[in-house]
This record gives sequence, C-alpha cells and structure tokens, in this order.
Amino acid sequence: MKKTVLVTGAASGIGLTCTKLLLERGAKVTAFDPQLEKMVDALGSSDSLLTIGGDVSQKKDCFNAVAATIECFGCLDGLIHCGAAHSSARWNELEPDEMNKILAINVTGSLLIAQAAANHMTKQAKGSIVLTTSASVLFGVTGGNGQGGPAYVSSKGAVLALMRSLARALGPMGVRVNAVSPGITNTPMVAGYTEEQQAAMKQRFPLGRFAEPEEIAEGALYLLSDKASFMTGENMHINGGSNFGG
Repeated sequence: MKKTVLVTGAASGIGLTCTKLLLERGAKVTAFDPQLEKMVDALGSSDSLLTIGGDVSQKKDCFNAVAATIECFGCLDGLIHCGAAHSSARWNELEPDEMNKILAINVTGSLLIAQAAANHMTKQAKGSIVLTTSASVLFGVTGGNGQGGPAYVSSKGAVLALMRSLARALGPMGVRVNAVSPGITNTPMVAGYTEEQQAAMKQRFPLGRFAEPEEIAEGALYLLSDKASFMTGENMHINGGSNFGG
C-alpha cells in the first residue's frame, strides 16, 4: 500500500496492529498516541515511521500531527482513527466529569483529528478517513466489570453519526469517510472482563469467540484502500455475527 497514513491509538490494540500491517505493506505511517514511550517500544524505528505523542481531544495536537506528517513524508493520504477512552461506569455510577471526559476524547477527538486530516486532503481532492465506532451501539451495553457503559456507548453512537455527516460534507471534495465497528476484540480494553463474563459473551457470537486485532485492522485497511473507492458513509461491522446472536 503506497500511501501515507496517520494512525491514532497506535500504542496498543487495533491501532498498533493497523500500524504494523501498514508498514509491512509498504506504507509510510505516522503513529499518534499519548503513550509515546510505549508506542516507540512497540514499533521501534524506521524511515517509513514517524511517532508522535499527543491527545486527540486537543486541537493543537491533532493539527500538529498532520503538519508533522506532511513535513516528514510530503503528503497525507489516509487516517485510521482508533484512539479512544473507555468507561465501564453504570448509569447510576457515572459522574458528569467522566461523561464529559469520554465525550471529549471519543467524539470531539474524532472530529478534531478528522478535521485536521481533511483540511489537507480537500486541498489535494483525495483521501480516505476511517473512524472507529463499536458494536456496543447495537446492544446498548450497560457497563460494569470492564464492559462499556453509557458514556462509552453513547460516545461511539455519536462517532457513527459524525462519520455520516463528514462523509456527506467531504465527498464532493474527493474525501471518503467510513467507519469500522468492532465486536469484542482481544485487546487491553477487555482485560477487566471476568472469565464467566467472557464465556457468557462468547455465546452471543455465532463464531464462538472474540475477534483478534488483525481481523479488525484488515477491515480498516480495506476501507482506507483504493479497493473501497466507491464506499463512503458506511459502517463496516466486524463482530462475528453478534448483531444477530443471542
């Protein structure tokens, strides 16, 4: 994939896997995450890799990441936005500060990083943006024991709506915007699930297991690629069939 791509949330999980796959396939990648040291340890160094620490909820950090990418590699063709914050607080435990923090990172952060990327992409009249929502939006997951609660679920629902709005606005300027919607995936985000909880959740999946990060990353890379050149405003569900499970 001969593209220059900015990946957020690149220190772990799906974002880290996307970064590794892109590098393996010949892309130039800017990896962006607040956990800079962890990200550098995981990815090492390469002439095709730029690592930047930053917070997607801060406009300056997002625009600096895009500017640094263009300065280093000369262009920006794609954005895969995996960076997010998790919240397991149930409805009666959730405090306003936590709700606002999750919305700032997951929703405003999605807008800011997409805005920064699109400012460049619209000038070149081409580009692809992939945001990340969640299968939890389908189920209204209630939180507790590591599961996404109302703050997380509502933030991911907002990302889905944001994606559709951006796709409508940016399509005439040559920029595609889609989303990938993972089901439960073997990442650090599920570390809080009990064994009993994991077993019960797997029963909802016709495939009988959770996803591996590579399976979600492949979907994101497809949406980013020219193979999806006539796709915009779409949400790719990669959830093992759990949307019609028990």
